Amino acid sequence: MSEKIVLIVGAGPGISLHTARKFGKEGFKVAMISRSKESLAKYENELQNEGIEAKGFPGDVSSEESLTTAIDQVIKTYGKIDVLLYNAASGKPGKPTMLSADQLVEDFKISVAGALTSVKSVVSHMENGAILLTGGGLALTPYADYSSLAIGKAGIRNIAYSLNQELSERGIYVGTLTIKGFVEEGTYFSPENIAETFYHMYENRKDAEVIFE
Repeated sequence: MSEKIVLIVGAGPGISLHTARKFGKEGFKVAMISRSKESLAKYENELQNEGIEAKGFPGDVSSEESLTTAIDQVIKTYGKIDVLLYNAASGKPGKPTMLSADQLVEDFKISVAGALTSVKSVVSHMENGAILLTGGGLALTPYADYSSLAIGKAGIRNIAYSLNQELSERGIYVGTLTIKGFVEEGTYFSPENIAETFYHMYENRKDAEVIFE
């Protein structure tokens, strides 16, 4: 098949939607995973109104079973995945000593474990594919009031490097975009600029980490 498929796990109105739009305008069909059927329907309509073929698949990134089931449905629908963007993260505000172990584990499931589940579910359906992971500056400079999120971003950065080493031998590119700022429309850190950078990473296929600052 000549058509290309981008799968976005953690579909939302910011980075995910703008990246979906960028890849869609470059000729990709877009598959999106999110817990909310209503949100998925909204994103589908928005993208389709722009001439982009898009379809949502309900799935919970905090549940390995739910997430793998959703990805299986994507693969049954399209037969393959060319690009995976994992853009899900969780971090309850609070200093380290204010966090419970259960809170930290639950956040980690979404920020890191879900990414690993997604990667393991798609790699056998990729040929010279690309895996893009949304990172953050907290991985490099932790902030005590967002300690759980910082741990998650450190984890996604770490696993990106490990996956890059492992999967490059199979012709699959893995890279993380470390965003050192707050994502906000109308600024350098706009979702549009981030989406453009993700697409450049997909095209260049060189760096395990790109710093967006």
